[in-house]
Amino acid sequence: MIKEAARLICESKHLCAFTGAGISVESGIPPFRGPGGLWNSYNPDFIEINHFYRYPTESWQLIKEIFYDFFGQASPNAAHIALANLEKMGLLKAIITQNIDNLHQTAGSTVVHEFHGTLSHLVCLDCHKRFRLDQIDMTNLPPECPECVVGLIKPDFIFFGEDIPEPARSNSLAEARNADVMIVVGTTGEVMPACTLPYLAQEKGARIIEVNIAPSAYTGAITDIFLQGPATAMLKNLVAEVEAITLPA
Repeated sequence: MIKEAARLICESKHLCAFTGAGISVESGIPPFRGPGGLWNSYNPDFIEINHFYRYPTESWQLIKEIFYDFFGQASPNAAHIALANLEKMGLLKAIITQNIDNLHQTAGSTVVHEFHGTLSHLVCLDCHKRFRLDQIDMTNLPPECPECVVGLIKPDFIFFGEDIPEPARSNSLAEARNADVMIVVGTTGEVMPACTLPYLAQEKGARIIEVNIAPSAYTGAITDIFLQGPATAMLKNLVAEVEAITLPA
């Protein structure tokens, strides 16, 4: 199965990857849903946009604890690095990710469409200025906007009740339409509207290679090759097979 997947990758003209929380679990970041998911321990209301407006201090205390103090300690794992290596080999054209952890970029990937936004930047909801994380002082919560001072600062990922950001939405749709092979990694295929992207790719003729520890909504529906196992092991082995095909003996 891995050899067949490697062959598809090497023959592809426009390979893209679609990643979910499962690719970052081996970096110590738990998924949001399912066994061990964050929503089993926390009420997700704190990142619902209207709740955030009403109770910014309460929301920010949990945002800082979960997303910056905890997630911020994570490093890319072998699965992130494997996808970055496929890009360096000139094979992987882009990554569409549902994750907000910035680990693909840290691993070396340069074309990453963050469908749900990112932790690496923050935005002021009053003056609409966008800031790098290192520009924001989180000593006092909620943080103060460096530009207008009075504005409410929010992490630049989507909260419940918000729309998918542009240009990530349009770029992700374009990638899905253009892909002739898509690697789907670490996602159950249940979070709307992100979960529709592999279906769109398949409708446009793409072959689907799925890497997951358990069958997903895609497995029996659109997946052509199912590589069952941890993302790190599966993607390391897949890239090794790709190298065996592409590199001279």
